[in-house]
Amino acid sequence: MKKTKNKQVLKEITDTADSVYSRIKKKKAPELKMPLRALSNVKYDPKDGFFELLGKMKERTLTASTIKTFAQTLRMMSHAKNIIEEDDITTKREMYYISKNWAEAAFKEQPESDTVMDDMEAMMMVNREQLGFIPEEKGGEVAGKLVVIDKDSDTGKEIKIDCTKFGSGAYSIPISVEHLKFETNAKFILAIETAGMFQRLLKHNYWKKANCILVSMGGVPTRACRRFIRRLSDEKNLPVYVFTDGDMYGYANIYRTLKVGSGNAAHINEYFCVPRAKFLGVTPQDIIDYKLPTHPLKEVDIKRGKDALKNDPFIQHHKEWRKALEQMNKMKVRSEQQALAKWGLNYVIEKYLPQKLKNPKSWLP
Repeated sequence: MKKTKNKQVLKEITDTADSVYSRIKKKKAPELKMPLRALSNVKYDPKDGFFELLGKMKERTLTASTIKTFAQTLRMMSHAKNIIEEDDITTKREMYYISKNWAEAAFKEQPESDTVMDDMEAMMMVNREQLGFIPEEKGGEVAGKLVVIDKDSDTGKEIKIDCTKFGSGAYSIPISVEHLKFETNAKFILAIETAGMFQRLLKHNYWKKANCILVSMGGVPTRACRRFIRRLSDEKNLPVYVFTDGDMYGYANIYRTLKVGSGNAAHINEYFCVPRAKFLGVTPQDIIDYKLPTHPLKEVDIKRGKDALKNDPFIQHHKEWRKALEQMNKMKVRSEQQALAKWGLNYVIEKYLPQKLKNPKSWLP
């Protein structure tokens, strides 16, 4: 057996299992308690900079109606214990297929497996990577003035990876980033929503012109991507500017998740958010000022905006964001990053980004 890297997590699993077993021996219904994972159970304090849990809990007691989910949780805990002890990993998709050996406890669809995994993570107040579970998706891509110092998995020797030396490609953020070190003289990090815009900036070496580090988030950033940006920003004292589409999803999902985290993962937001991030664009006012082509808001966009104004502690706290979302609702239109191409393919490099960077008053908190 390989030496475990996380004895505390193993202890949490064992203690939980012991508690269940003890209640069964006493002929009492076993129970599992975990925080309620929702925006209704988080608070936002700008001094801390991230969503924090309130005290609402949910309890899973063994009953006729919960027996399957209860069994699935215990089986997944057992699997996590094994892979931690073996210093191995399991992807979220693999976990779903592994359950096919669990007879009547097997998951019918992966969302069921993912939900139990999230509950287990919240119950033990750890992140799923500590439990040995990893996502399928990539962590994001990086280009620009940064040297990432990793380690050779066989020898343990340091490897220096120069993010300016990937030609037309980019450095891929690994699933685990805690061991990485950084060298840079860049002035800021530019986190970009779409792969297309990232590729345009990379193609024309925008990082060289602006002396920055480009990070492609590829939509809502993965935990690895958020943690990478957070560690890089903290350790090298770099500001983070975020560039997304001008729509409700870019504001209330992509940016908000990067900056303060989510209600679903409030137990770990402290480590997977970037409190010092600022929203550079595309803002509703940019749509007007730059006369950008637009698309009408869909019902889902309108609903997302209203929900954010009503239920999101971060949006509610910042009057600038409330004003922006109300403005978009009134305009009834949205716009994409690529809409800037109306004024020329490289207008974003030659005009838009330089103008935005010179005018912090146009940013959103």
